[in-house]
Amino acid sequence: MAANLRTFPMTHRGGPLHRSVWAVVPIKEAASAKQRLAKALSPGRRQELAVAMFEDVMQALSTSNGLAGIAVVTVDQKATQIAARWGADVWTDGARDGHTGAVTAAARRLAAAGSTMLTIPGDVPRVSAADIAAILAAHAEAPAFTIVPAWDDLGSNAIMCSPPDLVPLRFGPDSFFPHLTAARRQGLNPAIVRRPGIAVDIDEAADLARFMSERSDTRTWAFLNQCRTEWDAAVVLKM
Repeated sequence: MAANLRTFPMTHRGGPLHRSVWAVVPIKEAASAKQRLAKALSPGRRQELAVAMFEDVMQALSTSNGLAGIAVVTVDQKATQIAARWGADVWTDGARDGHTGAVTAAARRLAAAGSTMLTIPGDVPRVSAADIAAILAAHAEAPAFTIVPAWDDLGSNAIMCSPPDLVPLRFGPDSFFPHLTAARRQGLNPAIVRRPGIAVDIDEAADLARFMSERSDTRTWAFLNQCRTEWDAAVVLKM
């Protein structure tokens, strides 16, 4: 089925890009938010954290030049409201099929429209418009497959792909090198972009301390600082 996407003229470094670039952000339902943080934060706090991180990511994307649009893949009501407030489209196909299923469904839709996909999770709250610009620039130099690893070179915290379904994607805590392998099997030479603002996601208790070790002007930092006494002991015990 052909996708019905808004299209805008795209330029980069003064020249046209071959395809419009859509950012894709998969968001789980609130009840499933950040379950690996269960020993550090209550269900309510985990949902508040997920919202704060999502807002930070949406702010970075919405202030980025070079994106034709933002698509949030979700069936969560709160996430849908936030997406609308930031001017993003909401897609539901694949939203209940986990991170991989959500991104794969979006990739098929964007491929049918001849667009490029930049997918980024909703839990990298330190991401900035400059980080997005760096990915776009790297992809313009080698336009096929660009990847941003997590700080430990295990996770894949952002992927840009032209066309979006060129490489089979499978996300998880150890997906970076498998994604490189999958791209190389397609005869590609992946561009690896390392960005501290994207490298730190928040999944485990230890990630809370890692993120908070550097102050940032984000909703997430302010929220975690406000409820620090609730999770700090859990992090110490975990570490």
